[in-house]
Amino acid sequence: MVITPVLLAGGSGTRLWPVSRKSFPKQFAPLVGHETLFQASARRLAGPRYGAPVVMTNADFRFVVAEQLNEIGVKPAAILIEPAGRNTAPAILAAALTVARTDPQALLLVAPSDHVVPDAEAFGRAVELGAEAALAGRIVTFGIAPTRPETGYGYMEAEEAGEGPVRLKRFVEKPDATRAAEMIAQGTYLWNAGIFLFQAQVMIDAFRAHAPDYLAPVQAALDEARSDLGFLRLAPEPWDRLPDLSIDYAVLEKANNLSVVRFSGHWSDLGGWDAVWRESLGDQAPERGAVTDDRSTAIDCDNVLLRSQDEGIEVVGIGLKDVMVVSTKDAVLVAGMDRAQEVRHAVSALKSKGARQAEAFLRDHRPWGWYETLALADRFQVKRIVVNPGAALSLQSHFHRSEHWIVVSGTARVTVDDTVTLVTENQSIYVPLGAVHRMENPGKVPMVLIEVQTGAYLGEDDIVRYEDVYSRS
Repeated sequence: MVITPVLLAGGSGTRLWPVSRKSFPKQFAPLVGHETLFQASARRLAGPRYGAPVVMTNADFRFVVAEQLNEIGVKPAAILIEPAGRNTAPAILAAALTVARTDPQALLLVAPSDHVVPDAEAFGRAVELGAEAALAGRIVTFGIAPTRPETGYGYMEAEEAGEGPVRLKRFVEKPDATRAAEMIAQGTYLWNAGIFLFQAQVMIDAFRAHAPDYLAPVQAALDEARSDLGFLRLAPEPWDRLPDLSIDYAVLEKANNLSVVRFSGHWSDLGGWDAVWRESLGDQAPERGAVTDDRSTAIDCDNVLLRSQDEGIEVVGIGLKDVMVVSTKDAVLVAGMDRAQEVRHAVSALKSKGARQAEAFLRDHRPWGWYETLALADRFQVKRIVVNPGAALSLQSHFHRSEHWIVVSGTARVTVDDTVTLVTENQSIYVPLGAVHRMENPGKVPMVLIEVQTGAYLGEDDIVRYEDVYSRS
C-alpha cells in the first residue's frame, strides 16, 4: 500500500536564532548541506513507498513551501493553510480527515519537516516494519535509539527491546541527566521523534474516543475551507476555538493501541546549535572539534561552532573553547555550547525590548521574490528588490511615500497610473506619492532593482492593493 506523507511545516524554531526566526524558520533554511531541511524531508518521503505529500503550514510560508517543493520536483497532494498555530493535534486531525474523504483506510506517515535523517532507505525500511501494525489498526510511533543521555528530548518506553513494532508502554517527559542515563541503560527507552504512522480512520476514531472536542471544529474548518491559488485555506473561526495541544497530550497518551518501531539509524531534530555542531562534525571530525564555514576562521579553538550567514562578515575565533558564535547581517549570537537550549530565551528578551531581530530578518520573502533593507532612517529607506521571472507585485498605491526605482539587472515592466514603461538595466523611474503603480518582471531571469523610498511613514502597511495575482488582501 502506498503511504501518504504528512509534512508539518509551521514551526518557528527559536532555538536556532538568529538564523531561524518567526518570519523564516529553520525548516526552510539550508542548515546542513545545500538543501533546506524541508526539501530534504520531502525528498526522503518520496519514491515508490510514498504518494504525494500533504503539507500543513501557515499563510506566511505557503509560497515558500510551494517554491521549495517545485525546486526538487515534488508535487504535493495538498497544501493546507492553518489560520493559526494550534500545535500538532489539530494539524494531524485535519490531514487525516482530508485523506479519509477519498480513502479512510489510507496509511498516513506524519513527520516534522525540520529533522535530519541521512539514510532515507534505512528509514524507509523502518516505515515498512510498522506498516503491517498500522494496517491492523495500531498507531505506530518511531523511537530513535538513544546515543547519549539527552535531556532535551522526550522519551518513550517500549514493552521490550528490539526493532519492533512492539507495544508502547508510555511517554516520558524530558528527564534530567541522571534519569536519562538510567533509562538508556535499561535498553527499552527511545527518543520520541514525533513521527507517526496510522490509518486515517484509526486516527479519527482515536480523536473521537480521547479528544472529541477537536472533531467538530476541525471538520468545520475543512468544510468551510476555500481554495486559494492551489492552497486550501482552513476556515479561521472554527479553528480558533481549538485547544493548543500536541498529539501526544491530546490523544496518544490516552490511547491503548500504540506500537513503536525502533530506528537505529542516524537522526537529529536539529533542535539547537549544539546539534548543528554535531551534524557538521560528521564521521571525520575536524581536529579539536572546530566547525567553521567559508566565512569563519578558528585559531587555537576547541569544540566551537563559528558560522557567518552573511558574505560581508568574517567571523574569527581565537583561543575559544566550548563556544558557539553565529552571525547574520543584523544579529550575532555568542553562547556556551552547553547553553544551546537556552537560545529561545534570547528571543523572548529581544521581543520584550521591541527588537525587530527577535522575529524578522532584514530580508523579507514574498510570493514574487524577496527584498531586503539596505538603509533605513528618518524619512527614507533603501531596499534591494529581486523579482522572479514572470512574477508581478500587486497594483497598489501609498498614502505616505514616493519611490524611485533603479534597475540593476534584468528588465522591469512598470505601470504608473495610465502609463506602462519598460525599464532596463541602468535606467530608473519615479513613482509619485499616491500614484497607482505596479512592477513586473517580463523576462526569463530574476530582475534586481534598488528602491529608494522617501516620505513621512515607510511602514509595510502603507499599501492599498487594487489587484494582486497572489490574492493578498
